[in-house]
Amino acid sequence: MSASSFLSRLKAEGITVVEVGDWEHHNRNHKGPWGQVHGVMIHHTVTSGRRRTVEICRDGYSGLPGPLCHGVITKDGRVHLVGYGRANHAGLGDDDVLRAVIAEKALPADNEANTDGNRHFYGFECENLGDGKDPWPEAQLEAIERAAAAVCRHHGWTERSVIGHLEWQPGKIDPRGFTMAAMRARIRDRLK
Repeated sequence: MSASSFLSRLKAEGITVVEVGDWEHHNRNHKGPWGQVHGVMIHHTVTSGRRRTVEICRDGYSGLPGPLCHGVITKDGRVHLVGYGRANHAGLGDDDVLRAVIAEKALPADNEANTDGNRHFYGFECENLGDGKDPWPEAQLEAIERAAAAVCRHHGWTERSVIGHLEWQPGKIDPRGFTMAAMRARIRDRLK
């Protein structure tokens, strides 16, 4: 999917999109390929405040250059596009999980970190402290659902192509505060 198609698909799904700088050309493609893309990965940011969260996800920080995702979903339900192409969001994860995502089957336990996820997944970072106490407003949950559904709809994927970082890489806990099973059910219903 081209960057312009990505933008169009998100808008067609009813999302309020904020384009941040030259997001269409902001990527890490010089560090390796992006694609073939097989799924969508959901994260939480461990930050608060829309402006700061978007800046960190666009620019990165010492030791992890941006973009850190393709879209930042803030608590108000907006999707801020910060990059397109390879992004530093998934890291190394489990090849068995990738095979399950491609086959759209139940996910196995993630017990290895041997496969480059930055190559194979769209990434959405969601503004949340990730402490299990910071609330997930309905507008934000709906935007996560809509953004994932927009990508799935374009590629002809089901909800099984949407995973959380915690399902990909051992030791990760994000997103924390809702379950991916519940989010996949929402996405499934939206895709019907």
